[in-house]
Amino acid sequence: MNQTMKIFRSCVSAAALAALSVPATLTPLPALAATDADARQLDQAVAALRGIDTLKADFVQTDRNGSTVRGVLTLKRPGRIRFQYEPSAKMLIVGDGKALTMVDYEVRQVQRWPISNSPLGALLDPKRDVARFGRVVSTGNPNVTSIEVRDRTHPEYGVITLIFTRKASAPGGLELSYWVALDSQNRRTTISLSNQRYGVPVTDNDFRWTDPRPRNRR
Repeated sequence: MNQTMKIFRSCVSAAALAALSVPATLTPLPALAATDADARQLDQAVAALRGIDTLKADFVQTDRNGSTVRGVLTLKRPGRIRFQYEPSAKMLIVGDGKALTMVDYEVRQVQRWPISNSPLGALLDPKRDVARFGRVVSTGNPNVTSIEVRDRTHPEYGVITLIFTRKASAPGGLELSYWVALDSQNRRTTISLSNQRYGVPVTDNDFRWTDPRPRNRR
């Protein structure tokens, strides 16, 4: 297994699944919003994400060395997410609203974390208040909104920054274009979305997966 894939396996699940799970609970707080304009931007970003019922998009994941892996994202609210990586990655990530599952077909391993027990559970579990973790970061571009999400009491969880661009045809007029995850070891992962399709048919079968472990079934 090359170094790129080792890094990929160690950090991709948390980074990918956290970012699109923010809208379940994120609400702006005056303590974090430096200005009324910041509060409005945060409101608009959350509303845009909450306006998505189903979504399919292509994505490119890039690590700090510039190595990339591609795939297709499928989202169905509430809580269902699938990252179907290209065949060479031999990996799948699925979120069912209750747990995160990473399936590694190369080594025939399955890792599953209850959302409430994961380091990013505060972002994924709708029962927990994550408002205090989000803040607007100035971009200097009125058409671009940047939201930084971090838990300052747990720096080991890392930082996720969500980048939105204005697009009239996207829910709420804002489209999640990409996000950047920085873990506690300063490993940077960027996931860029393209060809976003909203309101597409998505069924629960889209979130099923084949267990690679011998004589062991889900």
